[in-house]
Amino acid sequence: MFKLNLKIALRNLWKNKGFSLINIGGLAIGLASCMVLLLYVTYEWSYDKQFSHHERNYVVYNNSEASGKIFSWAWTPGAMADEVREKIPGVAYTSHSTYPSDYLITYGEKKLKDQAIFTDPSFLKILDHKFIKGNPDKVLKETNSIVLTKSFAEKLFGNEDPINKTVKLDNTDVLKVEAVIEDVPANNSIQFDYLMPWSLFEKREPWVRDKNWGNNMCLTLVQLQNTNAYDKANSEIKGIYTRNQKDNGNKALLFPMDKWHLYGDFENGRSVGGKIDQLRIFLLLAFCILLIACVNFMNLSTARSEKRAKEVGVRKAIGSSRQSLVAQFLLESVLLAIMATVVAFALAEISLPYFNNLLNINLVIAYNDWKFWTVLFSLMVFTGLVAGSYPALYLSSFEPVKVLKGFNIKVGSSVSIRKVLVVFQFVFAVCLIVCTTVIYQQLNYIKNKPIGYNKGNLLQIAVQGNLNTESKRNLLSEQLVKSGAATNVSFFSRGISEGGNNTTSVSWPGKNPKDDILFNQRGIGYDFTKTIGTELIAGREFSAKYPADTNSVILNEAAVKVMRLKNPLGTVIKFWGTDLTVVGVMKDFIVESAYQSVAPMLFYTSGRSGASHILVRLNPSANISSSLAKIDEIVQGIEPNFPVDRKFVSDTFEEKFQNEKLLGILSNWFGGFAIFISCLGLLGLALFMAEQRKKEISIRKVLGARTGNILVLLNKDFIKLVAIANFIAFPLAYIIVNKWLSAFEYRISISALPFVVAISLSVIIAILTVSIQSVKVAKANPVDALKYE
Repeated sequence: MFKLNLKIALRNLWKNKGFSLINIGGLAIGLASCMVLLLYVTYEWSYDKQFSHHERNYVVYNNSEASGKIFSWAWTPGAMADEVREKIPGVAYTSHSTYPSDYLITYGEKKLKDQAIFTDPSFLKILDHKFIKGNPDKVLKETNSIVLTKSFAEKLFGNEDPINKTVKLDNTDVLKVEAVIEDVPANNSIQFDYLMPWSLFEKREPWVRDKNWGNNMCLTLVQLQNTNAYDKANSEIKGIYTRNQKDNGNKALLFPMDKWHLYGDFENGRSVGGKIDQLRIFLLLAFCILLIACVNFMNLSTARSEKRAKEVGVRKAIGSSRQSLVAQFLLESVLLAIMATVVAFALAEISLPYFNNLLNINLVIAYNDWKFWTVLFSLMVFTGLVAGSYPALYLSSFEPVKVLKGFNIKVGSSVSIRKVLVVFQFVFAVCLIVCTTVIYQQLNYIKNKPIGYNKGNLLQIAVQGNLNTESKRNLLSEQLVKSGAATNVSFFSRGISEGGNNTTSVSWPGKNPKDDILFNQRGIGYDFTKTIGTELIAGREFSAKYPADTNSVILNEAAVKVMRLKNPLGTVIKFWGTDLTVVGVMKDFIVESAYQSVAPMLFYTSGRSGASHILVRLNPSANISSSLAKIDEIVQGIEPNFPVDRKFVSDTFEEKFQNEKLLGILSNWFGGFAIFISCLGLLGLALFMAEQRKKEISIRKVLGARTGNILVLLNKDFIKLVAIANFIAFPLAYIIVNKWLSAFEYRISISALPFVVAISLSVIIAILTVSIQSVKVAKANPVDALKYE
């Protein structure tokens, strides 16, 4: 029986090639979209889960109360790891490490600057990266040693065996290669190209040895002996700051490392989500696109109901049961789903390179993974059964006597269900149009919002080698301006768009003892305001004319406001126990998130703590390419042992919006697919209605109706459906975008524009889709429909 049903199904599909192709195309696009989105969700979900005991790995977070809020960071003191290992029960390993930073590694004539971490041997116990060469039990114990990743070792040594060879770090420390490990997976939160011992970090930075619990400067990882130890360990670690420094009110907590990537947003000391919210959106999008494709299949299948009615009547007349007919139609839909899956594979493979480039990741279809095939098979069968369920039940319900006598099929209830399905399709499509429009409006608003300085033609150069000395930096500044490549040069203690470096150790006259304000702190050079293109509200900036400026400070507007200083100039504040005099007030400018209000900020001279970046304002009247070439030449002349590390500030600022851009682009693409599939569903309904009303239309034409009248007659019902879909979608879309926007401190007001765009697009698309079929019917010869009457 199955063999017979299979033959009949294949014959029907072949006989109706046009419908089969449209059905396969709709299901293939839905399945391909679903596959790509699920691959992305799976990739993001797998972050930090590639380690043997990932469920026992934790990151130590630091909750610090300031400015009426609780701030949470994965920054902890250097003493944290040893203290946790010795004092907290249930701990197997602890490790402290620096955050990834760029350092120069030299081997012979080769010079590579890539990301590195200073850490201890336990790091590779907790995160058990696979060793290719070397002894895992002996690495990172010797001060002058180094562990390389496979790709970094190949770049540095080529085909040579790197073990026991020596390299130079920043042209100073000689290090021996102890081991080579596999490359760090892209879905690992801690990325690096090589590892170096913590003892080497202490040698280079002696201040690290101080057991200062007020200096949160490293990442602390913890692996518990088993998952049952978590509750007690987390409870014990909470008061670790106060136990070691009585006046330190910070609280520590253990946060699961395999949730770090997805649940990394904190409010008031608790995780409130993060990238998981975006993944939920993409999961919903994948499910809805697949559901729309199934609905589209139902519409197109039942549009052919009259053509298959006689087949059902004959088969029932010769003894076929309704169950066998249902099985027949479901088999046809599953066959179509199998064919659509093959096409979907091809579409997914073609589109993956584009999406990998867009997302800057490497999504691949894991053909050798049984889990992938299980999910795919389940998805395919689910799609076939869901898509074929309504057509199978509907077509198998025809009464053979009425069908074979030639009576018209009663379509009232079926049309109602089909109309509901089309409305559902367009509700989803309209919601996507509104949401995508609002995402782009918000993104443009933030990108074009004044940031307090001019990021155009502003360059930042990393300080390295000789440039760490103030005299060399000053020499570079003079030569850059003298060359004509730059109009102004200044220094900054961090990248201008980087966060971090904050403190509550600031006091001032009239400060409320209960106030614990968190200040961002930065070291700046001379001509800072002119260089970045901001302005002073009051006072002056630092200058070589005032040698005493090492004891001076500049505040931003936000700092003056929270300190409630009516006359800030001349005020003496205490910063880390040192008296500093306020000599200027700078206009607020954005350093961290463009979505949040500017934090209170204080600036001191870069001579106090050094500078990590040189800021260069390019000469607007000079050619940019030639200016960059001159800058590179001058920097290389002063520090020839390091490659020039420069970036445009506008590029680093743009990186802040990657998540929102990604959400907008993916919503745009897959929203377009959803709209296209919805149009196929609308086309199915148009075919169905035209088939049912062909005699009515023919009679109207015989009585003198023009083509235009017929088109209006056929189109108005569909426009009503689209209008109903918009009416339902608008409040849903409003709730969704309002909730999304509420996460941003600076946000747009929801205007009528997204809704106008949505209703205009949906109506235009609907009219064009329906008119394709309506024109055919309106221009058909009425004799063909009426000759049997």
